[in-house]
Amino acid sequence: MSFSAVQAALSGLRSCQEDVGTNMDMLTDVAMDLVESHETEHSSSVETLQAMILESAELDREINCFSNIVEHLNSEVSQLPPEALFSLSDRVKEQFEAKMASLSKAELHNHQKVIAFKEGVGSALQPENGEEAENQDEDIAVTQRFVNFTCPLTQVEMENPMKNKVCNHHYDEGAILAMIKARHKQHKKCRCPVVGCGNINVTHADLVPDLLLKRRIQKRNASQV
Repeated sequence: MSFSAVQAALSGLRSCQEDVGTNMDMLTDVAMDLVESHETEHSSSVETLQAMILESAELDREINCFSNIVEHLNSEVSQLPPEALFSLSDRVKEQFEAKMASLSKAELHNHQKVIAFKEGVGSALQPENGEEAENQDEDIAVTQRFVNFTCPLTQVEMENPMKNKVCNHHYDEGAILAMIKARHKQHKKCRCPVVGCGNINVTHADLVPDLLLKRRIQKRNASQV
C-alpha cells in the first residue's frame, strides 16, 4: 500500500470517527432512559451498553493513534530521500502496532465519553428532590436555570454542554473548543470564561460532555412547546 493510499484511508477514518462519537452519545442516552424508567431488570442492559461504549472508545482511540502517526510522518515526507517513501506505509503499520501494544484496556475508562456515560447514568440513578425544588424561591430558580443552561461565552442556551472537570463550569462545546484553539495559536493559555473563576488553563482534556444537562435543556424546551 502506498503512503498516498494511507492518507486516503485516514480521511475516511476521520469521517467514521464522527459516527463513532455520535453512536457513543446515543448509547449514553439509551442507558439514561433505562435508568430513569426505574425498572430493575434493565440493569443488565445498562451493563451491556457500557461494554458497547468501551468498545467504541477503543475504536476511537485506534483512529486517533493512526491519525497521529500518519500526520507525524507526513510532516517528515519533504525531508526524506525518495527511496524512503516506499517504506512509509510499513512504518505506519509498525508504529501503530507498537503503540497499540503499549496501551491498556483500563485506560479506556478515562475516555471523555466513557466518563460522560458513567456520570450520566450515575446522575440518573439519583432522583431529584421534588419538595426542595418546589420550596425554592421563584427568582432564584429562574437565575439557576439561566446560569446552568447558558454558555458564558455565547450568552445563549447551550446545545452541547461540556463540563470542566477542574472548575466544574459548563460551556457550549463549539464555543469553548474554538476559544482553546484560538488561544493556542497565540501560544497562550485559555482562561475559564466564567467571571471570578481561578482556572487559568482550560484544556481539551479537562472537558467532558454533560449529557444529563443536555437532556434537562431538551426536556425544558420540549415542555415549553
